Amino acid sequence: MGFFIGTDVGGTFTDIWACGSDGETRVVKTPTTQDVLGGVIEGLQIAAGSYGLSFERFCEQIERFGHGTTVGLNALLTGNAARTAVLTTRGFGDTLEIGRLRRQTSGLNETEYTDAYLRNQFSPLVHRSLVIEIDERIDVSGAVITPLDEQQARGELRKLAREGIEALAICTLWATHNPVHEKRLRELAREELPDAFISVSHEISPAVGEYARMSTTAANAALGPLAGRYLAQLEATLRAAGMRPPVLMMTCAGGVLPTAVLTDRPAFALFSGPAGGVVGSLAIGAQIGIDNILTTDIGGTSFDVGVIVRGKPIMRSEIAIAGADIRVHSIDVDSIGAGGGSIASVQFGELRVGPKSAGANPGPVCYRRGGVLPTATDADLVLGVLDPDNFLGGRMKLDMEAARRAVADHVAKPLGLSVVEAAWGIREVLDSRMADLLRRMTIERGYDPRDFSLFANGGAGPSHAWVLSAELGLDGFIVPAAATAVSAFGTGNSDLGFTTELPAYARVRPGAVPSDEQLRKISAAIAATVAEVETNLELAAAAGNMRIERLVSIRFRGQTHHLDIPLEGNVFDIDVFNKVVAQFEADYETLFGRGAAFSKAGYEVLSVRAVGTGALPPPAQATKGEPLVYSKTRKAVFRDPKTPVDTAIYLTTFPAEGASVDGPAIIEFPGQSVVVPPGARATADGFGNLHVGGAP
Repeated sequence: MGFFIGTDVGGTFTDIWACGSDGETRVVKTPTTQDVLGGVIEGLQIAAGSYGLSFERFCEQIERFGHGTTVGLNALLTGNAARTAVLTTRGFGDTLEIGRLRRQTSGLNETEYTDAYLRNQFSPLVHRSLVIEIDERIDVSGAVITPLDEQQARGELRKLAREGIEALAICTLWATHNPVHEKRLRELAREELPDAFISVSHEISPAVGEYARMSTTAANAALGPLAGRYLAQLEATLRAAGMRPPVLMMTCAGGVLPTAVLTDRPAFALFSGPAGGVVGSLAIGAQIGIDNILTTDIGGTSFDVGVIVRGKPIMRSEIAIAGADIRVHSIDVDSIGAGGGSIASVQFGELRVGPKSAGANPGPVCYRRGGVLPTATDADLVLGVLDPDNFLGGRMKLDMEAARRAVADHVAKPLGLSVVEAAWGIREVLDSRMADLLRRMTIERGYDPRDFSLFANGGAGPSHAWVLSAELGLDGFIVPAAATAVSAFGTGNSDLGFTTELPAYARVRPGAVPSDEQLRKISAAIAATVAEVETNLELAAAAGNMRIERLVSIRFRGQTHHLDIPLEGNVFDIDVFNKVVAQFEADYETLFGRGAAFSKAGYEVLSVRAVGTGALPPPAQATKGEPLVYSKTRKAVFRDPKTPVDTAIYLTTFPAEGASVDGPAIIEFPGQSVVVPPGARATADGFGNLHVGGAP
């Protein structure tokens, strides 16, 4: 038997999705370990045992291994990345400090922005003492104004060698137009710092804007040694156990690549976990014929939301991490600190839930690992949503009394409420924050949420979805069969994918069109990005059937932000320009309202991008399931904490097609609990997905 494996390392749990060649699937959740690798190996060992195999025999039969991880993301958030230095143009050493005059609030939403406690938490990616100014200068046209002073540069590199630098980012002014100085500095750095990981901005972030280019290059450099060690150790461990195929890493933009292709660009996989969740939902939507999807994923640490419109995820060109804006093309997944581990507290007489999380260690109080502060998971246990004897399929016992004490001491008593009322308050605050994020991702972007299907993913997603769907005015929601490990499912079912970008600047006055020279340069940039995508997909062993999407970044002249517009072919002429402008204005008014477009401003073309995919056939999954087995009845709170409702509890691992139950009910899977509210019905389709609808 051959096995398709998908893995995802989250902040609290490590998820394993396995599918045998007979189509039978397994989902395994294990606590994330400090070294990360331990949780992955433990999950694979459990999966192997479920098929009656030893770990080694299981690894020998793996045909595909997809992987997503938060290792890089957590390293930047906690300041545990490699010791990194930056080389930049004389006079630009303060770029990372200044940012865009909002570095200490970058990435905060409107609510978080008003919380003074959340400001100034992150230092610059690289300390100012390790940002070195080099005597050189290139102008906007690419002409050398000040030649590179190699003697000064070599002297600075030797000083960095004595500082124990592990990684080096090289980012000089206008290297996007002429990278000659960056290339020479890299040669010098390899001579003076032979063991350092080196990133150059014209390869990592080849777009105009020195701050984002420098922060992206610095983040990539800081992650290089860490990602290299971790992925090398993972691959070596699996190969020693007998696995033959390479580890395929999920990228921020969706699509997987062998780790060897990503060796010099680890920042491209920073958001691999959340991206995997959207890719997994996309694959499930394709199975059941749904192409407008709100993807939600509630894990132990965060609530992640992505939007799929007409079968394509909404993308973004930058992500904000640790106060830094990093230009990495990514599936647009927005997150808030709202998960099962979100800590509830009373501050100045007000109940707050999150953004701080108990994580995996110590975790919620009911885990009995030393946690003392109540969390959303503790509240769900008190409310009857979770079964203390059947958590993670019975592999973990939850302490009900400890959860009740924590909620009583830290929430109920300070607010003068009963324990159940306090637990319900925790739930309401958390659900309200989640609903606000869903509205921000849809209504504020010009989309009507009622045009979408809500996919409830993550360990806690299926238990909160009934409230979220009601908040958005939806008729119901869908719980995928792999909901508890949807990111792992995504890494195991994704096609190969590679994205690259090149600058292609053209400033166009109102009523004018680009010059022939500008059109020629844009066409050349399109062809170059397509060629690079094809080369990297071939290195990733794409077996033909490559698809390449071309995009151009455009904005109104004088604006800061841009939109990406699709192109057809490699030729950019006047007709293509006019089509791009028309589509840009239509998309602009969709986002910002009718009449918002202002063609009299003129336009700026900024860059071109190629997004390539190479088809990897997904495994054939079994469509046979099992009945929903009635287990017992217990009290659970739905709308009124003072009147818990008798709720039927059903057990399943993969529901058979047509299996259905009426609410109030809770359907317990190993790793997730699907809440079916009073008046609703849950029905399974042929792929084991539960469609819950009819709730008031």
